Parts: sequence; C-alpha cells; structure tokens
Amino acid sequence: MRKDGIIRLTIGALALAGVWLAWSQNQQAPAQLTMEKVTDNLYVIVGSGGNVAFMPTSEGVILVDDKFAQDGPQIMAKVKSVTDKPVRYVLNTHQHGDHTGGNESLLAANAEIVIQKNARANMVAGKMPGIPRIAFSDESQVFLGGKEVDAKYLGRGHTNGDAVIYFPSERVLHTGDLFTASAPFCDTSAKGSIKEWPQTLEKALSYDFDAVIPGHGPVMKKADVAKYAKNLGVIRDRLKTACAGGAADAVSRLDLSDIGMQASAGMFARGVPGMCAELAQ
Repeated sequence: MRKDGIIRLTIGALALAGVWLAWSQNQQAPAQLTMEKVTDNLYVIVGSGGNVAFMPTSEGVILVDDKFAQDGPQIMAKVKSVTDKPVRYVLNTHQHGDHTGGNESLLAANAEIVIQKNARANMVAGKMPGIPRIAFSDESQVFLGGKEVDAKYLGRGHTNGDAVIYFPSERVLHTGDLFTASAPFCDTSAKGSIKEWPQTLEKALSYDFDAVIPGHGPVMKKADVAKYAKNLGVIRDRLKTACAGGAADAVSRLDLSDIGMQASAGMFARGVPGMCAELAQ
C-alpha cells in the first residue's frame, strides 16, 4: 500500500475512534432511565443514550441496543422487572457508543450480538469494546420463543451501517439514528451520507408498522418517519446551497426553523463539514 493510503486509513480510524470517544464520554455518571410499554409484548427504555427496545419471550429476551456501558445495571434491572429470562440476543442498530456501550458486559453474560457488517467494521477500526461476533450484509432474523425480530440494512444515512429493526407481531419499527426527534447527525467519518439518507429512510416506510421507536426521542408514528424523510431532502438541498459559500460557516447560512429543527444544534453542526464535502462531489 502507498504511504498516502496508509495515512488516509490512519486518519479514518482516528476519526472513528474520536466519534466513539465523544459518545462514550458523553456521560460521567449514569442518568436515571425510564421504561414504558410500546405494546403488550414490547418495551422501550429511554434516557441517557440511544433508545433501547426489548421483547421478553418464553426462551429469553431480545434486546435492541444497550446505551452506554454505565447504563447496563439499570437496563438489566428494567428487563428483570418484566421477566426472569436472560438476554439471549442483542441487535445493534449501528456502532456508536451510546447504542453499543453495553455490548461488552452482555457478551460476557453469553448474549449473542448481531450487527450490520459495515457497522462492525467501524467498531473494529475504532477499536471499540464489545465487537459482535455475528454480522450480516442485507438482513438477518432472530427467532426466539415463538417471536420473530428482523434486522434490515436499507442503505447509507446516519452511518454506512445503520439497520432498522422490525417487530412484525407488534407492528413496531426501531430505526436507530436513521430517525430521531431532532436534527440529523450525519457521521461521514463512518461513511454516512446526506445525499442517500432521504431515500434510505423512505425504504423503511415499506414496512407495515404503526409505532416507531426512534434512536432518540419519544415513541412516534409512521407518519412522523415519512415527514422526517421528506425533511432530510429539504436539509440536503438547503445545505448544498449553504455549503457553496464555504463549509466553515455554512451553518450560519442555514435556516431550518420552518421544519422545526435548529441548524446550530450540536451534533447536526458537527456533521456539517463532512456533509459539505460530500455535497461538493
């Protein structure tokens, strides 16, 4: 490999590691988590990092994401308040540490963790803990205790390894950070794409679901996903114009107030230089 190629790979790995450190160090002490029923057979745990979903079955628990490492005891306490069965499977929606921080302890407890292969590669590049042993390219299914949970890769968006998780018996979709309650963070260090994100999220609308668990924020409806996908297209087009005047101050030229978002929001603003670089191609 040429020296410049090695340098680029090193920089990319450092960028991924930087995102992981930012996520993992976001909390110095565990925040108080809360739990609510989404359906009679599905629960969501909110607070601190990304939203955790779990489905108890007669043979064990299927978990979606696991927040930061320090949230593990609270997550397990919430699960044990519903069932005495162990967590058997964890489905990661992507690699960020506020969604995978509990992987290491769950692997130690003999849970199997499943992730999209690009997200796993991002974890390896970032030298993150709790790297799953099982990865899929396009889709995977978990069958446990008469229940089915489906994971599907729909394309690039927040990162290049986002998966949506579908609970067909509950008509519920967990989107990870492809859909949230705030302005989108496009992690181009993990090959996220603001160009492709709207179309990626629109594919999620082909699922038959009523409720949606976003990566962050309250449980919402299918119509909210459709609106967000449309807004992503608006953001992409407006940002391209704003970036034309220079990436450094593009945020100052971007107004998203009419779609209920703030361009100056921390994580969105952090992703602007990478999005400008992609839109310039």
